[in-house]
Amino acid sequence: MTHRPSSGRVTSAKIVIAGGFGVGKTTLVGSVSEITPLTTEAIMTSAGVGVDDTRQVPGKTTTTVAMDFGRISIDHDLILYLFGTPGQTRFWFMWDELVRGAIGAVVMVDTRRLADCFAAIDFFEHRRLPYLVAINCFDGVQYHDANDVREALAIPPDIPVLSCDARTRESTKQVLIALVEHVLSLRRPHATSPA
Repeated sequence: MTHRPSSGRVTSAKIVIAGGFGVGKTTLVGSVSEITPLTTEAIMTSAGVGVDDTRQVPGKTTTTVAMDFGRISIDHDLILYLFGTPGQTRFWFMWDELVRGAIGAVVMVDTRRLADCFAAIDFFEHRRLPYLVAINCFDGVQYHDANDVREALAIPPDIPVLSCDARTRESTKQVLIALVEHVLSLRRPHATSPA
């Protein structure tokens, strides 16, 4: 992202971080937020047995039950407010409120559980909210190439698909910058050829 001369005005924008259960949404918000993030993590109890599938995330003991919230200044005059969604289907009723006023979304993907992100992709496509796909490299390993993930998810070529490590501030910051650039590219008037 190129730095612009300051206009003296500060612009703020809302971004939603979504994806399946245990994909790294809370971790992403926490790694990049310049304020102590607000989280609604609750300890998983026996009531979730048979409801929350923890087989692919065996060490997971807490879950987001409402949302995560963080803030980051991307430039001296651009502040992003981050809203992480809960991943389990029983909390999806909150998504409509969380996306209200958002300029775009990051769909987090765990390539070991690709099917878990289909609902988020469908949600944003149905609402025509710009999004990108961020492949979370668990344990620092990218198991599948971005083009293979694009093909498996049937993502159109104009939607960015990139890798990130949700634990690393610089990596997650680059994802947010890529989303802002994607949203801006969609809002620019297309050059028209002379008649």
